[in-house]
Amino acid sequence: MATKTDVDDGIGGHVDGSIAAIDPRRAVLGSAGIAGFLALWWAASLVQPSYVLPSPAAVGETFYAEAASGEMATAIGHSVRHWVPGAAIGTTLGVAAGVGLAWSSLADDVSAPIVRTLRPVPPLALIGFAIAWFGINHAGAAFIIAVGAFWINFYAAYGGVEGVSEDLLDVARSLGVEGDLELLRSVVVPAASPEILTGVRTGIGRCWMLVVASEIFGVPGIGRRILRASNNLQVDVVIAYILVLSLMFLLVDVMFRAAQRRALAWR
Repeated sequence: MATKTDVDDGIGGHVDGSIAAIDPRRAVLGSAGIAGFLALWWAASLVQPSYVLPSPAAVGETFYAEAASGEMATAIGHSVRHWVPGAAIGTTLGVAAGVGLAWSSLADDVSAPIVRTLRPVPPLALIGFAIAWFGINHAGAAFIIAVGAFWINFYAAYGGVEGVSEDLLDVARSLGVEGDLELLRSVVVPAASPEILTGVRTGIGRCWMLVVASEIFGVPGIGRRILRASNNLQVDVVIAYILVLSLMFLLVDVMFRAAQRRALAWR
């Protein structure tokens, strides 16, 4: 197992070496891949009209214009207003349900037909319910996002708890850990935490994908801006906001990975 080292972050603090260390070879290859992709994109844009495939430079100019006008910040703010509660609620309920049903065979047997019936339903199919129950607003969009986050976290938590060794539980009981709640708190959830946290991380990324779907019925945000631009054949605007989604996902993912490493430092 690789050892962790602390390195100075340049401002008086320290950063976990596993995060701060950069593999020069991977950095060079990654940069070469990006450069190659941009070159192919530029070459393809030369033989296509701008409303089909704008050049990287044109997208960069549009990105800057949208950011300078404040419209990009407004769209991000609107999306965050339903992304945060949707991801938080869906993650919390999904983890809780997954842990509970995996631990209780009775609850699992009772709920199995319902779970198998509802699981194949895509979040987009629930837009009608979102409008009827919450209206065309941030709450309705948060509902769509929460549904998507729920199932990812449900199955990750369920699989993690189901995979906890019976030998580990027997050892815990022999050491005096008794009762379902105490076993869950002290043994089961910590043992299943790698799978649970992987599900949380995957769900967070999926929630950014669902931002576009959740705004399809008129809720303002990044997705709505993409849909409006698509209808007007403003492909440069579409690509600019796709980049925004990618950057938002990258930012959240990097932050979560750092927190995940700290949470699992005991392993």
